[in-house]
Amino acid sequence: MMPRAGIGGAGAMLSPMRPWLADVTRAGVRADFIAGVTNAAVALPQGVAFATIAGLSPEYGLFALMVPTLVAAWWGSSSVMMSGPTTAISAVVLATLTQFATPGTADYVTLALTLTIFVGALQLIAGLMRLGGLISFVSHSVIVGFTAVAALLIAASQLAPAMGIPADHSPNALGRFQSVLSQLSEAQWPAMMVCVTTIGTIIAAQWIDRRLPAYMLGLAAGALVGAGLSATGLVVDTFAPLPSVLPRPLLPNPSMSDVAALAPGALSIALVGLLEAISIGRVFALRRGEAYDPNQEIVGQGLSNLAGGMFQAYASSGSFTRSGLNADAGGRTPLAALFAVVALIGMLVILAPLVVFIPIPAIAGVILCVAWRLIDLDEIRHIMLSRGETLILVATFVTGVLTDLEFAIVVGVLASLAVLLKEIARPYVGVGAPALLGGRRRFINAERHGLVQCPRIALWRLEGLLCFASVDQVAQAFRRLEAKQTDQTIKILTLKGVGKLDLAGADFLVREIREARRKGGELHIISVLQERREALERLGVLGELGSTRLHRNKQEAVAAAVQQVAPDHCRICRARVFVECGGRPSPDDPG
Repeated sequence: MMPRAGIGGAGAMLSPMRPWLADVTRAGVRADFIAGVTNAAVALPQGVAFATIAGLSPEYGLFALMVPTLVAAWWGSSSVMMSGPTTAISAVVLATLTQFATPGTADYVTLALTLTIFVGALQLIAGLMRLGGLISFVSHSVIVGFTAVAALLIAASQLAPAMGIPADHSPNALGRFQSVLSQLSEAQWPAMMVCVTTIGTIIAAQWIDRRLPAYMLGLAAGALVGAGLSATGLVVDTFAPLPSVLPRPLLPNPSMSDVAALAPGALSIALVGLLEAISIGRVFALRRGEAYDPNQEIVGQGLSNLAGGMFQAYASSGSFTRSGLNADAGGRTPLAALFAVVALIGMLVILAPLVVFIPIPAIAGVILCVAWRLIDLDEIRHIMLSRGETLILVATFVTGVLTDLEFAIVVGVLASLAVLLKEIARPYVGVGAPALLGGRRRFINAERHGLVQCPRIALWRLEGLLCFASVDQVAQAFRRLEAKQTDQTIKILTLKGVGKLDLAGADFLVREIREARRKGGELHIISVLQERREALERLGVLGELGSTRLHRNKQEAVAAAVQQVAPDHCRICRARVFVECGGRPSPDDPG
């Protein structure tokens, strides 16, 4: 299959003639058709549930499964990724818009569509500017922590409809839980019975066979219980009829003040959506052995939200569940998304009249199951093995619980950058010595393995960036090593993994060279990469060092350093650490 990588500039990224069209075959179309129809069956209950999470009526979730799904697949970079409404984005939409309008109202819908277009514009600009690489600077722990908070917020938002009590629209999970607790005495047992039946059916169906449409079965069971209760005079609230099964072009007309107020939420949703989409796209590209271009994916997501906002859809992103189902069902190209949309429309034409029989507590039960599955306990335990990643996770989670999802994203991103900068500012500095390993002479960490070092020659290794952010930490590490071996006046510094060398790093090396000479010694540098050697010359380090003290390997550097040790020092030394010491005077020499 042809890799779906970047194919050129902005014009090529926006062109409707995509490179994957060359992969379409008759057998592939048949496989895409089956995968698309299978996907539509799962998408329908998801669309209804996610729209409810976002504070919108069901049709907007279904609309988000049409135009955005098709556009994101056509212009994206993944062969199998399916886009549409997601739980995380739905939660942020609700948290953003409840500050300005009441969920379900016309103003709320206008703001939701405006927000979607805003998100699409931000994403499209980021893609055309090729900012995909910057997304990798945001730790995965931010998404894990954010998703856990979103799960709590989603669960808190559905407890009220599950119990038949008025909903609270507090921006954080803590406020919503408090509202539910204050109304426990008003809970309606018929609504709770419908919700419990729905949840029980979903759990049972998944336990029997993961391939069963558990959510559809859960909704059907909840609807039957609701109908039975209504027949006895116990009313359970249901959804209003769907006004339409097809979206229509509708361009919102917000005020400039509305646009400005939505900016923070739009930025948060754009970032979350891109993190979700790029993560999913990379996973499936790796599994399928395909190339993946994050910038093209960002363009696809941006276009999908721009088009979606103009066709009554709210913000969307990649869906891991539907993408996995598409891959497992045999999907090969983005044509599967086209077939999924067509199949969904066909199903809606038949099933739309039945929406009025779906009890609201049944949808609440479905969403509670979705929220529970959002919390990845295994991944959280894995993250907590790292102190830095744990800090990012906790900062994101606690902020989201106490404030709101938008601010949690900001705090998570800032925590990621802080941890990254800390790592950059603390490169590894170690001291080495030769040892026989498997019959071969190799240089390993002398302190960790308790190896004898040469009394006159220090062999240091630097791994990481040598730049303005790290020179102070490197200097402290050098002074610590010098304090342990005060007689090692000749130093060999291996620049391993030192990427781009900036002026501050070069000035630091020049100071170290001069300091070594002031103490009667010398500094040798080992650098293999030609680009780094050119940087040493361009920034004046080589001019200070001298070409005879810049080496390409340890053997060459050690041989030169050993020759600089005074013969009297070698004559009284019994360490004989290096092979090269064999040609020097020793205590066993006659006289």
